[in-house]
Amino acid sequence: MSTVIIPKKELKKAIEESVREVFKQELMKFRSLFLSFVSQQEQKDIEKRYGKPSRKTAKSLEIKLWPVK
Repeated sequence: MSTVIIPKKELKKAIEESVREVFKQELMKFRSLFLSFVSQQEQKDIEKRYGKPSRKTAKSLEIKLWPVK
């Protein structure tokens, strides 16, 4: 069995990055709870009135919060 030695600064940085990622994911889930549901018909009406939304996004992520029946 071999031992891996990681400097304290590197370990701390890796843990901080991991915690940030988890908080970011959980915050996105939390924010989505406050979004209103829009049916396909409503979305089509919105796009007809105002045009399609811009596809300029820095990052897109789909998260399933609960099973849709």
